[in-house]
Amino acid sequence: LTKHSLSSHESCAEEDLIQTFLQKLLMMNYRARYLMINNEQDFTQQRNNDSSEDESDFFNDMSSPYKATSESDTIHPMDVQMAVFHCADSFLKQLMVTKLSQCQYALPLLVPDPFTQEIEFPLWTFRQINKSWKMKDAKNEISQIQPVWKAETPMVSFFKFGSVSSSKSQLMNNLINDKHNTFFHRHCPGSSKTRLLMDGVVEIAWYCPSGKDTDKFNQCIAFCNLHGDAGDSEKQLQILTEMASVNVVVLPQLGKNDRCAEQIQNLYKDRKPLICLFTDDEFTATKTKKGKYKIGLKDRNQSNVYVELRRAINDCLSGSRSSFILEDMSEYFKQHCPNIRVDEKYDDDCKRGKEAAQQMMSLLEKKKLTEMKESFLPCQGKLWHQWCEKNKELHRSQGNETEIEISGIHSEMKKIRDEQYNCNISEFMKFFIEEINSKDANKKNYFLKWIRILLDEYTSDYLSHLTNEHAELDRISRELQAATFGLEHILREIGQIYESCKSLNKNKEGLPCDFSSLPSLAAEMMISGFPLELMDGDAAHVPVVWVTAVLHELIQKLGDKRVFVLSVLGIQSSGKSTMLNAMFGLQFAVSAGRCTRGAFMQLVRVSEEMKKQLKFDYILIVDTEGLRALELSGRSTRHQDNELATFVVGLGNLTLINILGENPSELQDILQIVVQAFMRMKKVRLNPSCMFVHQNVSEVTAGEKNMEGRRRLQQTLDEMTKLAAKDEVYDAECFNDVITFDIQKDVKYFAQLWEGSPPMAPSNPDYYENVQDLKKYILSHASKSDGMMSIDLKYRIKDLWEALLNEKFVFSFKNSLEISAYRKLETEYSKWSWSLRSAMLEIENKLHITIKNEVTNKVEETDLQTELNKTSEEVKKSMSEFFKTDTYAAVLIQWKAHFDFKITELQENIVRETKQKLNEILKQRDTVKEIDAQKTRHINTLFNKSKELAFKLKDKAKDEETLKKEFDLFWEQSVKKINTDKQTSTREIDIFGDMKRFLSNNYKSVPVDAWTESMDIFSLPNYSDYVQFKKSKDETQIRTLVSDIARQADNMIMSYNIATVGYNKTYIQQITDCIMGRVTEHQDKPVKYVFKNDFFMVLVYSICKRANKTFTDQHRLFKEANDPAIYVRKKREEYYSIFTKHLNGATSTAIFGEIICQKLKEPVEQSVYKNTARNLTGEIRKNCPLLKEKRSELEKHILKYLAEHEDFSSYMNYIHNPRDLFKSFISVVVSQYITDNFSENLSVLPKIKENTALLQKKIIEAAHEATEHVQVNSGDVNLWLKRFTEQLSDVLIFSVKDLSGVSRDGVDDLNLLEEVIKKELNLSDIGREISADTFVQKLNPMDRPDEILSNELCKCCWVQCPFCEASCTNTIENHPGHHSVPFHRVTGLNGYYYDQTHNLCADFCSTVVASKKSFKTSEKWIPYKEYRTAGGVYAEWSITPDFSEHPYWKWFVCRFQKDLEIYTGALGDFWKMLFS
Repeated sequence: LTKHSLSSHESCAEEDLIQTFLQKLLMMNYRARYLMINNEQDFTQQRNNDSSEDESDFFNDMSSPYKATSESDTIHPMDVQMAVFHCADSFLKQLMVTKLSQCQYALPLLVPDPFTQEIEFPLWTFRQINKSWKMKDAKNEISQIQPVWKAETPMVSFFKFGSVSSSKSQLMNNLINDKHNTFFHRHCPGSSKTRLLMDGVVEIAWYCPSGKDTDKFNQCIAFCNLHGDAGDSEKQLQILTEMASVNVVVLPQLGKNDRCAEQIQNLYKDRKPLICLFTDDEFTATKTKKGKYKIGLKDRNQSNVYVELRRAINDCLSGSRSSFILEDMSEYFKQHCPNIRVDEKYDDDCKRGKEAAQQMMSLLEKKKLTEMKESFLPCQGKLWHQWCEKNKELHRSQGNETEIEISGIHSEMKKIRDEQYNCNISEFMKFFIEEINSKDANKKNYFLKWIRILLDEYTSDYLSHLTNEHAELDRISRELQAATFGLEHILREIGQIYESCKSLNKNKEGLPCDFSSLPSLAAEMMISGFPLELMDGDAAHVPVVWVTAVLHELIQKLGDKRVFVLSVLGIQSSGKSTMLNAMFGLQFAVSAGRCTRGAFMQLVRVSEEMKKQLKFDYILIVDTEGLRALELSGRSTRHQDNELATFVVGLGNLTLINILGENPSELQDILQIVVQAFMRMKKVRLNPSCMFVHQNVSEVTAGEKNMEGRRRLQQTLDEMTKLAAKDEVYDAECFNDVITFDIQKDVKYFAQLWEGSPPMAPSNPDYYENVQDLKKYILSHASKSDGMMSIDLKYRIKDLWEALLNEKFVFSFKNSLEISAYRKLETEYSKWSWSLRSAMLEIENKLHITIKNEVTNKVEETDLQTELNKTSEEVKKSMSEFFKTDTYAAVLIQWKAHFDFKITELQENIVRETKQKLNEILKQRDTVKEIDAQKTRHINTLFNKSKELAFKLKDKAKDEETLKKEFDLFWEQSVKKINTDKQTSTREIDIFGDMKRFLSNNYKSVPVDAWTESMDIFSLPNYSDYVQFKKSKDETQIRTLVSDIARQADNMIMSYNIATVGYNKTYIQQITDCIMGRVTEHQDKPVKYVFKNDFFMVLVYSICKRANKTFTDQHRLFKEANDPAIYVRKKREEYYSIFTKHLNGATSTAIFGEIICQKLKEPVEQSVYKNTARNLTGEIRKNCPLLKEKRSELEKHILKYLAEHEDFSSYMNYIHNPRDLFKSFISVVVSQYITDNFSENLSVLPKIKENTALLQKKIIEAAHEATEHVQVNSGDVNLWLKRFTEQLSDVLIFSVKDLSGVSRDGVDDLNLLEEVIKKELNLSDIGREISADTFVQKLNPMDRPDEILSNELCKCCWVQCPFCEASCTNTIENHPGHHSVPFHRVTGLNGYYYDQTHNLCADFCSTVVASKKSFKTSEKWIPYKEYRTAGGVYAEWSITPDFSEHPYWKWFVCRFQKDLEIYTGALGDFWKMLFS
């Protein structure tokens, strides 16, 4: 598609002649020959423009020496045609000649090379041309359609000698078609005296009778015209005179001595009929002897001349038995004129392609045509049709099919696929696949052309014979279907070979290549311009697996290009394919005998210049079978028409509705189908456009008639809309309620296709002007559309067809484009939310440190918001860019406002949560002050006592071992004393004991003693032991309540921050009271059940049981950090070092410096691990394949993980407590990631080293800055220490109070202090002894990567399917639209039973929603198909029918059948039959 192809010119610049000629010719506009060159000098200006009228003189002006452009300076139109012909490759030549034939123009038969004069016979160019005619005899009428290259007809040759006054070509035109210039002549528009490339060219045209009395000849006759003086083209003359049945020569008055006299004499003496036309004589037709005529042309009535000439030719032919066949000429040349170049013989690729095609066709010999497809193409016949029927049966439920019956249909379909797979590949198919798998592209293209040509030839006679029969219409229809054998059927067979291999996932014996490469071969053909069958018209089915595989390969070869889909609908033989061929230069089948069946799609590439105007790379043309096709009589045509219309309307960005004439009944039929299709699209939020094309409308320029036609069309559309609205249960009063439609602009009227009556009528130029105008309007419309990506097209085809397979299209349609766009938005949202969260984590960490250092004493939301502003602006900018520039921008815009709000809400929540956490830390800081003070007091006491011991032993000469023993004795005594003084907060805890005591004291009605450790509410198959049901046994609400309470308890436990402040018995009291409050509140609602006393007890015990490890682990961390004895033991080496330095007489400054370094090690280590954990969290979120995807992908990874581990309890946890399982899975993945990436060469240890080095640098810089500050301000060590800790106050939990009990006497050399810190601050051992496990253990639970990621990833939708309890997989809480999940489960796993039985349901909810079954809620039966009418959570779900085999959950039931029987009590016979 080029910019030039949109222009419509009757004249053009000289440099545009070729392009404009080709454009018009390819559109079959016969005015292509009449192009005029724009010439600004056509008229010579007056010599003196200023002269007055009085001064002008007729004789002077008319005798002016200035000359206008002469005729000899213009380019002859036939020179343009022949120049293109000479320069074109074989395929363009063939296309060009085919189009010339469709324009009813004469075709080049013998063409001399303009440079070498070598004559070429372009037989190849005739191979695609068919001619049809009718002949009448006394008894009946005979119709024939034949390729011209094999048609046996008489030939009448015309030539002239010398210069003659009459136009031979004009005479021939009037002879065979007086309304059209079949042969170009001197009086045609644009003709000139100068003609460079036509002399010696022989053209041929066929006269085809119509079987009427007005026919000029009663048989098909080939007329040949030798251009130029025959005396100068002896070889051409010889060939024509020998092959012709009648020779017609145009002569001036000749004498015996003239140059051509001898040639005329020989022709006259020859037995072959000769008709001489004398331009300088006036006599009427005279028969000089048998077969010899003379006719004068001068000053005669031309009509009489044509009658006489026609009569003479008929008379000559009646006595002649000679005929010629175009193809036989090549053999004639081989024997008699070897110097004539036959194009097919000289082109090696063409020759090899033909030989291969002929070899392939030889395999069809001796086989009855109606049996060929069954023999050679077995996969697409009976078996494929049976599979299609079964597939429709599967999707179109009759009502109460069980999963067993559905499984049976799957088995039958698989059996059919097995049979398809086991069908032998015929040698015919093997040969074809080998040829198209060839690397020689040119030969392959020739082969494909040849096989199409030879197949058409092979079948045309039989098809023509069938269409002429008038009896036994059903038999003829069947035979027509069986005998139609074309390239499309071969490709269909390849598609079925692929689908059968794909279903078994193994290669077929005898297949020349791997089955997986077959779609690639079809994609290459599509790129080369061949259409791909989209819907099999014989089976009325879309081979989805094949089509999507081909499109996948197309994307691999071209890239995921943007396409605009233009589809066309109309009744049969209304000219749809003809219109598309003319508009885009395509080659869809257009003959009445080969109407389009099903739907085909073809790519049209958009040129680079046009891409600037349009927003897509390709136009995909979808041509369809005619609605109300006659071949489908007796079949469900109405239903199939509805399917086809819905399919192509849904697929197309724009659909052309093609109407032949304005027949009211036809109009009404097609419009009802079309309106219903558009209404369905409206209901599933697809927004295609449409245009109406009225073809074959006479008086197309009559404005009043068009206005009336538009009014009637609008009225009919509105009526059909009301009718369709009833069928589709949709509120619409007029067509514009369904689709945006402008009756003035979106309705086009086309002139008749033919200018006269076929078969001799040329195509109507006005028709093609209408086509060109339509093309411009279509592209103007398309320029406002984004089209769709190729991958979305692939999914759209699949979605549409799967929805059509179900009877309720709207209910079943799944818009993959919207889903894909939304999933992409989810992914981006995850990135935006993580950006905000990770930024706030940094802010929180910094403020946490300053709070601990008592620098910050108050946290306000405004301060946090200010800190977050930079990241917030970046996120907003990223969002704006995404919604504007993303591929799916047009689809995404519907969610923009919602996501703007969600990000704002998220930001507010993050700020609020962070403020709460930091304020909690502020409270906790005050709570642990006494513990910290006690710890500091113990440490400082030990420091002072160790110093005293050092001074005491300093002057006593003792060896090092003795000194060490003295110190150890002192240390043990000190620790022992600390142990006796320590507070109760660091003693061991007993969660269950505290809980029992609290329940016994405060909830006396609760049977505490009945509790056993095996009780766990989270692993119960049902709640029947703890709940008394009033009516229906629906446990969904109870499970939701239990999950919500458990989650609330988890949040409470995490908020206690036990690792920092320690455990308190009141926590159990708070949790228990919260649980009781929630249970009581729920019971007060209008629920259909009552909780027994045991329920509350089991719920409290179960929550405490699962929280016990968290309590214990966090208390252990608190104890390690705050138990003075444990803490002091860890400091032994540090204080021994200081002790030895005192012994060795180190200065107070040096010792003070070392104490600072010792005190810094612990906060540095904490900070390094915390920073590393935070860095790792971001890395995992970005790089870990299992955690970086959206929620739906995470769900798949979890299902895979569960299947690999085959642990029944994990499955039950996943089914009933999905959030818990998600957190466990995230912990496992994070732990594995840390383990896999821990080493020196990977991620964790390098990060630890990097963070350590960074802190070490900051500490040294802080020491240096403190020294300089003291020197400037003449301060002392106290000022130095204050300045030093201030510099580190936002990176380390370290303050002046940590050194409050350490003596600073004698610390006066601050430069030395700085040097000591530089030297003694050895942090290299951080991480040296650490492992992946101990690294995580050293972290506060809130800082662990798995905890951070769980908080992020689990903030998604957890609403469960009301039937099977599968959780919605939307990444966003409170998301727009309905809840959905890609994998539903067996409803029995949710505790559903068949009514009045003890058998668990064995249905999948995604299957039953398409059935006629019902479910019970609140004593009311509701059809599954109308599940949303149940209201509540049912109305919030979108459950798309899915008739796949659900292999995952069927495997689960088979694998854990025994476990399930124990868990549920009884499965029921259905389960055993279905899953055994």
